[in-house]
Amino acid sequence: MKLQEILKKSFNIQEGEFRIAFLMQLYVFMIITSLLIIKPTVNSLFLSELGVESLPVAFLWVALIAYLSSYLYSRALNRFSLLSVVKTTLSITIVILSLLVLLLKFELLNAWMLFFFYVWVAIHAVLSASQFWVLANLVFNPREAKRLFGFIGSGAILGGIFGGYLTSILAPIIGNNNVFILAIVILFLCIPLLGTIWRLRVEKLNLFKVKKRTDLDSDRPLKLIRKSRHLTFLASILGISVIVAKLVDYQFSDFASAAIPNPDDLTSFFAFWFSTFNLLSLSIQLFVTHRVVGVWGVGSSMLILPMGILVGSVLFFFFPELALIVFVKAVDGSFKQSINKSAMELLALPLPFELKNKTKTYIDVVVDSVATGIAGFILIFFVRGLSAPSVYITGIIILLLILWVYFVFKVRQEYFQTFRDNLAMVLETKSPSKKLNVKQHSVVDGMKKVFEKGSESQILFMLGKLREINDPRFFPQVQKLLSHPSVKVRTAAVQSLYFLNVHTMVTEIPLLLASGDEDLITATLEYVLLHSSSEKSQVFDQFLDHQDPKIARAALFCLARESRDNNSLRTHYRVAERIEQLIKKAENQKDDVELTHAALKIAGVANLPEFYPFLSEALKSPDKGIQKEAIEATGLSLYPPFIKELLPFLSEKNMRPSVIEAFLAYGQYLAPYLIRIIQDREAPIEQCRLIPLVLKRMPSQQTVSTLMLLLDDQDVTIRQEAIRALSDLKRDYPQYRFDHLKVVRNILEECRMYHQSLSALHTQIIISYRNRTKSRQVVSDDERNARSSLLELLERRLDAGLERIFKLLGLRFGTRDIDIAYEGILSEKQDAQSRAIEYLDNLLYGDLRRKLMPIIENTILDVSSEEVQQTLLSKVPTEYECFHTLLHANDHKIKLAVLYLIGEQKNPRYQPLVEMMLEHEDERLRDFASQVLEKLKTSQ
Repeated sequence: MKLQEILKKSFNIQEGEFRIAFLMQLYVFMIITSLLIIKPTVNSLFLSELGVESLPVAFLWVALIAYLSSYLYSRALNRFSLLSVVKTTLSITIVILSLLVLLLKFELLNAWMLFFFYVWVAIHAVLSASQFWVLANLVFNPREAKRLFGFIGSGAILGGIFGGYLTSILAPIIGNNNVFILAIVILFLCIPLLGTIWRLRVEKLNLFKVKKRTDLDSDRPLKLIRKSRHLTFLASILGISVIVAKLVDYQFSDFASAAIPNPDDLTSFFAFWFSTFNLLSLSIQLFVTHRVVGVWGVGSSMLILPMGILVGSVLFFFFPELALIVFVKAVDGSFKQSINKSAMELLALPLPFELKNKTKTYIDVVVDSVATGIAGFILIFFVRGLSAPSVYITGIIILLLILWVYFVFKVRQEYFQTFRDNLAMVLETKSPSKKLNVKQHSVVDGMKKVFEKGSESQILFMLGKLREINDPRFFPQVQKLLSHPSVKVRTAAVQSLYFLNVHTMVTEIPLLLASGDEDLITATLEYVLLHSSSEKSQVFDQFLDHQDPKIARAALFCLARESRDNNSLRTHYRVAERIEQLIKKAENQKDDVELTHAALKIAGVANLPEFYPFLSEALKSPDKGIQKEAIEATGLSLYPPFIKELLPFLSEKNMRPSVIEAFLAYGQYLAPYLIRIIQDREAPIEQCRLIPLVLKRMPSQQTVSTLMLLLDDQDVTIRQEAIRALSDLKRDYPQYRFDHLKVVRNILEECRMYHQSLSALHTQIIISYRNRTKSRQVVSDDERNARSSLLELLERRLDAGLERIFKLLGLRFGTRDIDIAYEGILSEKQDAQSRAIEYLDNLLYGDLRRKLMPIIENTILDVSSEEVQQTLLSKVPTEYECFHTLLHANDHKIKLAVLYLIGEQKNPRYQPLVEMMLEHEDERLRDFASQVLEKLKTSQ
């Protein structure tokens, strides 16, 4: 059997994926190989020339520059394509290394240059790893990523082993100068390799797919971490482990440089041990980790790394020899990326996946940088300030290890509490028999207990968590769920088995395929196709032409989804031809609803634009069921032109949930796209007014920023809906930032509009009061009715304005207290109104207090009483001034009501106001104004 075939079967690589997977593996192999050539060489140069006493200052510089570079790097990714950013980074590294070669050749290196090169290598190590995994998420869709990242990641491990050993052999022979040239050549070769990868996969992705796969919205991760005790303890453990690692690294460098003065030999020494640490880590990960974590549990597994360092540190304190510090460094280097990493992932398992994603980069970069800086300060204080020998740093390490162990026990307790809370949230019944007593001994045992005795919701929740870690130890428990009475559980179980990387075919396949549920059949076929030992073409042929049409359609759906980014797979199995035949069959058999629905789903997921007209036609179908399926299919397609085609369905309440779900599939970048549609009025105003309902379902800082733009919109309903959406986001996600200055400006503008509407309302009330005493001959019934309608519209406008003001106040001062005050103002109880006014009087300040308090006092005023009306007589504007103000209002209904009232009064003095409306942008208002103007002229 060919090597390629062995690799395909071993790593679940499907038809058409091997080339891109191999190229990505080669790319990361070359990046890490070059890094393991550069890093030990620069480290040896730095220590040989400047001595170990300069290392603490270097740590401080690394911490500072790493934090700044992560910020600038994120900004660069938002402005430029990933390809440009990565090529620029590689080019800069090549230039810097070339400069280093020249400086070494002409012996021009000085102290600040060595600091620069040391810091740059540390930053390059962080950036290169980050860039690769961002690229990997862009190249592969989530389903491919789960299957292929293990194969691709092995390239990084092999690069770490190969690069270090290669350097240890070559450095003493060819010298540090020429070793750098080898690294330059490898990095230079990475650029065309990157271009090939980009052309094969990324160029074909539209903007929404790119943004969705490389979403960098952090949503104030520090606040998210502080709100979660569980996450705070995990971040603390990581921070302490970094400080300990840096202190150990200092001792390792100190003793190594003292024992090996020759720079070339020192480079060889560092490279050899870096590779050995990687090899040890790989061996432990492959043969030890799962057994240790599974048997000992997460809590005990987390103690192996700090206890191992503790044992080595105590021995080193009494016997300060190079061999012992190498042992300590080996424990840190080998266990951190194996047992400790797996245990950390399991401890983070109960946390929401979205929360982990939003805080991961911050913890990996910022916490690491801050911890590096703290290690630098500790070393400067003890080594430079107190002139203490480096062996005494072991005492600090021991104290930190004690703190590390304390946090391990705290996070373990927090894990079980979060675990129980999660199960309680999804508990379907209060029956004692369904309550699970999760004991604090093993995370793995706890999960297994849920699979064996949990309710449907608990099992579904835990299966979702299992897909985050893909741990094969749970295969027996998940396999038993295939006979669970719930179809949902069986479907989720098969989907979990798909990613467990266990090459055992389950025996329940025939029963699952005969279930009659299309979702379960689809999940089962995906599993069969992945784990079948025969040729996949034979399996596809068997199921694509199956006598059961549901199985045949499910097979085609699986094929279409797996081949959406895989041209080779698509061509091999003639996907386009098969879908075309299915669509023709659906068009000929329009009465077969299930067939039509399946054709729509497959056309949406296949990523083939030639079938999108079929979806567009289905959106126009009179059958609401077909329309709904077409809407869901457009979400699968992520095709930008469908966005405007979906907008009209927002007006239909029954379709709205499906439309919102379809929009959510496009990802966060849809928010600015939808905002532009509103601002440029690319859709009818009725549709624009419903877009904020979609945006509030996309919680992120970017959504908040884009919704804030709508506060200046001319349409009052759009502003109202935007403010409501922002208020909901503020209530549910208080960590987001709101532009308080803009909010206050909008509150003051709403106050101005409220005063205008209030004055107009008072004018109409007074006129209505006067008209009571006039005979019907003077005031017609039509005029009375028109004035009554205008009063009703003004009252609604005032209610809506008051709501906007209070929701904006909530954005500025917090929604909870402001909502209570708002309820108090609207209450009919005088005591509640008084308390609300007193609270607001103490809360508000400056212009806000001056403008708002009169509005609030007017709100509780009873304008229906004759005493109040008599008081208002001297304060209200004339009716002409009132009409002039209302015709400038951003409310078409009020403008139409005013024009109608003017027409009924037939008073020629209002003619200039009507002529002003002839220039209005709204055609309906212009036409009505023309009719009123003719009426006025006729009356003359």
